[in-house]
Amino acid sequence: MSLLIKGGRVIDPSQGLDEVLDVLVERGVIKELGKGLSAPAGVEVVDASGKCVVPGLIDMHVHLRDPGLEYKEDIITGTRAAAAGGFTSVCCMPNTKPVIDNKAIASYIINKAKSEGFCNVFPVGSITYGMNGERMSEMGELKEAGCVAVSDDGKPVVSSELMRRSLEYARGMGIMVISHAEDLSLVGEGAMNEGFTSTEIGLKGIPRVAEDIATARDVMLAEYTGSPIHIAHVSTKDSVRIIREAKARGVKVTCETAPHYFTLTDDAVRGYNTNAKMNPPLREADDVAAIKAGLKDGTIDCIATDHAPHHLDEKDIEFNEAMNGIIGLETSLPLSLALVEEGVLSLKQLVEKMSCNPSKILSIARGSLKAGSVADITLFDPAVEWTVDAEKLSSKSKNSPFIGWKVKGKAVATIVAGKLVKA
Repeated sequence: MSLLIKGGRVIDPSQGLDEVLDVLVERGVIKELGKGLSAPAGVEVVDASGKCVVPGLIDMHVHLRDPGLEYKEDIITGTRAAAAGGFTSVCCMPNTKPVIDNKAIASYIINKAKSEGFCNVFPVGSITYGMNGERMSEMGELKEAGCVAVSDDGKPVVSSELMRRSLEYARGMGIMVISHAEDLSLVGEGAMNEGFTSTEIGLKGIPRVAEDIATARDVMLAEYTGSPIHIAHVSTKDSVRIIREAKARGVKVTCETAPHYFTLTDDAVRGYNTNAKMNPPLREADDVAAIKAGLKDGTIDCIATDHAPHHLDEKDIEFNEAMNGIIGLETSLPLSLALVEEGVLSLKQLVEKMSCNPSKILSIARGSLKAGSVADITLFDPAVEWTVDAEKLSSKSKNSPFIGWKVKGKAVATIVAGKLVKA
């Protein structure tokens, strides 16, 4: 399929571009960028006037629930939601049933995504077999099968010795370790952030230090071994500080946060709103401020959704019993564009954090509009206003605290390997 994207504001940090240009796509590859390009015969023209044209968005942290938990989400509905949100690639976490701890499961996901999905799917294999924290998985086999990283996301690797060996082995294999930083002994039976709100409404709290201690340990192990590490879903001010200081020392650490951690505080839990229950939990205003500062100064490399769909029956129950997690693929872009409105980030920085940086960290050949690159492209309108409507969301699950919110900015076209998958 050939496309000519006309007159859009092309923002591509990989080339230092931010200007109105045309983009010609032929046979799934970006052929040319320039002004006043003409469409060869048979080429579909896409009018991008007033729109931003950027390297396809990459979400390096989603839960597609397939295989085994398809009642929550599956590869078809999850990738449809991703495309609706402007994502051309997603990385799916291994806590499926069975766990992505072998070549067969990874291959199943890749093949199903290729035949039935709406965007690229890159599996993340587990650090340990069954995510049980006892025995390291065959990382070489997982990488060979197409996994772009390993993680026991949803569970921390409790043993420091096992985490050390995993980092060393992963470094040798050239695969990234993604850390779920959490000290379970401090979490206990906590259900939300420990603070004023938890005390006032009578819910047991999870202290910030449960994340901070685990972040510090994994950063120190990365420093000791000389291995790269990526810290998932950063939510606290001290985790931001720990990572900032580690980067200043030259530690090979990168990290991500999610839109809910710079948009909401634990006040969202009031009324025992289970759609505001997640792990790590929503924090307080000073944490939100620190997350924004970390995004602004580059401490936080990426914005990822941690898209975690759950069935209504798992959320419409008592707060303590409800599952952790929210969906986020279709609300990530407008919530992140709010950072641009606030002056926290420029559009260039936002594109870096939602496309270029995830590509670099995971060594995925995406995140650029250079001629010769795979034509994964997102077009979005930063000015369009819309209301988040559960009935109109593509995700199978509807567990979002942003239902009913009026937001600004929306993907208007998602192009994967030159094919319009959402328009």
